[in-house]
Amino acid sequence: MPQRPAACLFDLDGLLLDTEPSHARAWQEASSRFGRPLSGAELLSLRGRRRLDCASQVQQWIVAAGGPPLSVQELLAVRQPIAEALLASAPAMPGAEALVRRCAAMGIPMALATSSAHQAVAMKVAPHPWMALIRERVHGDDPELGGGKPAPDPFLLAARRLGVAPTACWAFEDSSAGVAAALGAGCRVHVLLPPGVGCQAYPEGVICLNSLEEVELDQ
Repeated sequence: MPQRPAACLFDLDGLLLDTEPSHARAWQEASSRFGRPLSGAELLSLRGRRRLDCASQVQQWIVAAGGPPLSVQELLAVRQPIAEALLASAPAMPGAEALVRRCAAMGIPMALATSSAHQAVAMKVAPHPWMALIRERVHGDDPELGGGKPAPDPFLLAARRLGVAPTACWAFEDSSAGVAAALGAGCRVHVLLPPGVGCQAYPEGVICLNSLEEVELDQ
């Protein structure tokens, strides 16, 4: 198996930056305020999805449990201040900066394929100057994006903008929705396993990682 991809396509949350605990806490606090605490499995199912898609799902859970008939906007009005306060100081995942710098040094094109909106990404990456090495970015609110993860559109769009075939790309993900999207695009998929989740939780054929420090690239 060749160890040098035509391009590397990176997720952001829970992959390059350790933001997932903050996202989970924000959804949990917001939903609990409306009388519907979320289970660990429910929080895990939200990983990798766009904010509006998550909000719609949480709103459905709240209403189905007999909670108030709130709108998605009302839920987000509670959730967003909590999330922003937590996310502004999210650290990098172990090995993330080194991997991105190695790709840059080797001349491997890179793109971000994230469900996060442009403004949210700008806030999260501000403390991390090395993120500027990833110049091409597909955001969750990208005007050219069709469906969000688990649809393959984010990775297909990222590969198209880099001018490479998605089947020649390595995609790096951590969520089930992201893995489904990357596999649907035809990428070779590396999964950074979330805490407490084993490789058996993902489809066959993916490459499971316990740390980004395990990624091997040929010169």
